[in-house]
This record gives sequence, C-alpha cells and structure tokens, in this order.
Amino acid sequence: MSRNRQAEVTEATKDVDFTKNSYQVEINTNHGRILLDLLPEVAPGHCKNLIGLARIGFYNGVSFHRVISGFMIQGGCPNGTGTGGPGYTIKAEFNSTPHVAGVLSMARTNDPNSAGSQFFVCLGTHAYLDKQYTAFGRTADDASMEVVRKIGSTPVDRNDKPVQPATMQTVNILVKAK
Repeated sequence: MSRNRQAEVTEATKDVDFTKNSYQVEINTNHGRILLDLLPEVAPGHCKNLIGLARIGFYNGVSFHRVISGFMIQGGCPNGTGTGGPGYTIKAEFNSTPHVAGVLSMARTNDPNSAGSQFFVCLGTHAYLDKQYTAFGRTADDASMEVVRKIGSTPVDRNDKPVQPATMQTVNILVKAK
C-alpha cells in the first residue's frame, strides 16, 4: 500500500470553508486545461479530499491511466496502473447527481467505501453509475469538456491505457469568495 498521506491532506484543507468559498480544480494536462467545478453540497468529503491531494502536489505528473471511449477518462493513481492511492480511503457520499458527460466522480473497488485518490470524468451518460459512485464535480466550461473528449479519444492499448501518455502536469485549486 502507498504511504499514508491523510495527515498532509488534513493539514492542507484546514482553511477550506464551503459556506464562504467556491472551489475549482484546474488540471493542466499535456492535452490542455480542464477546469472542474466542485459540488460540496452533495459530497463535501470527496471535494475536501481532492482539494487536499491537489494542494500537497499528489496529482502533479500523474497520468490518466485508463481511457474508455464514450465512457470515461480515469486518473489519480500514483503508480499509473489503477492499483495505487493515497494510503487511506474515504467514505462514499452517494447522491442524486447524474453521471452525464463532464461529471467528475470517484473511482473505487467493489467496496463502496474504498475511494482514495482515483477519479474519473464521464464522456457520456451512464445512469447505472448513479447512486453507486460518488459524483462530486463537473467540467466548468465547453473548453474543458473538449480537453476531456480529446483525452477520451486517444488511442489505447488492450488494457485501456493511453498509448501516448495523457498526463496531469499540475493540478491547482482555485478559490473564489461567494
């Protein structure tokens, strides 16, 4: 298992206040910029977790290791294989947000409470994921969705791994007062 990063994430999120601020995730990839609006009203724990991981630099240099055309792009594994995480898991926050194109959701194993750092962005509508996976954000604009689609159309090998890396160069958190 990966080194446990929970203490660092907790420290990095001490100032997070969803009542006073709105938060966006800026993912600068080698395919362009993806800007995501977080939805703390439906999944505050997942939003805070992603903010903390981004702030400690966890995602910088990490790839989108799994891409399935028409379905989703998945990243956040420090090993680039889908087997790694931050050394801890978080409790599911299933909600009524539909899994449609542009929705940010948390990847997990068969255990609903096994999410850690891996997330995916939907490329289409996948109602069977609703209330089974924690949706907690969405693309902020058309330009971001275009980058998601660009990554989603990249050639992959038989394990759904992009043949040419799709990398998160930097992941930043943007904060705006409400």
